[in-house]
Amino acid sequence: MMKNMIKIIAIILLILILLVGCLLLFISTIPSVPTNYTKTIKTGGSIEAQYLQLGPNDISYQKEKGTELTKYFHIYYPQELKKTQKQYPVVVILNGTGVLPKKYPALFQHLASWGFIVIGNDDPSTGFGLSADETIDYLIKINENQNHILHHHIDLKHIGLTGHSQGGAGVLTAISHTKHQQIYKTAIALSPTHEKMAHDLGWFYDLTQISIPLFMIAGTKGDFETKAVIPLEAMQQMYDKIPSPKVMMRRKEADHGEMLYSADGYVTAWLMWQLQDDIYASQAFLGNNAEIYHNDLYQDVHYDK
Repeated sequence: MMKNMIKIIAIILLILILLVGCLLLFISTIPSVPTNYTKTIKTGGSIEAQYLQLGPNDISYQKEKGTELTKYFHIYYPQELKKTQKQYPVVVILNGTGVLPKKYPALFQHLASWGFIVIGNDDPSTGFGLSADETIDYLIKINENQNHILHHHIDLKHIGLTGHSQGGAGVLTAISHTKHQQIYKTAIALSPTHEKMAHDLGWFYDLTQISIPLFMIAGTKGDFETKAVIPLEAMQQMYDKIPSPKVMMRRKEADHGEMLYSADGYVTAWLMWQLQDDIYASQAFLGNNAEIYHNDLYQDVHYDK
């Protein structure tokens, strides 16, 4: 009798382990960015709405072996690149904690559709800024490789950097004190881990050393520790330390996770303006009548040149 009970308990435990394993596998495949977010996210202005939609370019993708740190590079680029001699601006994306590129391909595809080469990597610790440097090293290398599809198609003078959460902290680190900090033309920090918390975790960015235009955006929903990550008071203090041109705003009723994609209309407009000199996109930010000041979906909006 006892042996039979032990067998039954062992079988039940095995079944539970298999169920938990299947559940974890399922959770790991759930995208952090909805595949159709460009059609479902609410917008509050015509410029935001235009740049939330997919751009005019069809997209190609390739995955390439990285280093021990980056593991793999994920590259999205306009298909027309194969038939032209054009150089394309670049957007480097740094992932947040537990959110590798496979969790949000829709975001990469959206940016690439607007004429960018978009690249991310599988570093789980982007807050240190090291994988940002290795990504730049890799871009420089493949741009000179005659056998690579991106050979001489990478515009190294027009590189932008963006990241969410830990990745946002990585952005601030990369543009303040890493070896390639001068190569970036602009940056976006999406709900970045605020300064004190970041420093406690070993991500020692220095806001006073930032010298390029920076767009910093977060949501208003969530508590201090688990959701907001960057509460308003901390965000304002960080903003005030930055000496370069800067924009700060918060999306109403958006939580920390949603900030990865919910403001993508303005994220794309910012990159189009900063990296492609798009005049229409710039009108979202420039002047007293800039769209960001009149969009009811946002609050705590500041722009300092």
